Amino acid sequence: QVQLVESGGAMVPAGGSLSLSCAASGLTFITYNMIWFRQVPGKEREFVAHINWSGGSTYYADSVKGRFTISRDNAKNTVYLQMNRLNPEDTAVYYCAARGRFGYNTYDPRQYDYWGQGTQVTVSS
Repeated sequence: QVQLVESGGAMVPAGGSLSLSCAASGLTFITYNMIWFRQVPGKEREFVAHINWSGGSTYYADSVKGRFTISRDNAKNTVYLQMNRLNPEDTAVYYCAARGRFGYNTYDPRQYDYWGQGTQVTVSS
């Protein structure tokens, strides 16, 4: 049974930092590209950051580029999202997701096979 478990969500003041983790089990982690999305109530799930299976390629939404860093540790089956210079617009539930590495790169949430339950990030002004 595949499980993705996010952790690290919290309430932080604007300008602060937060690090999210997503621990995967039940899959061969190195064969999956990983991605972070976020969602606020009433809006569609929004792409945040993507990392390929090896960690050698990353891609970011323009809204987080230069502030967020995605990384992974394949020995620990974990993907991370380091978030710096947070602002209230970053407030959302953050989800990690997995997609097999042999598919084309995509940032469409409908193309992702497995999802975590989400972790809440709240940035106060």
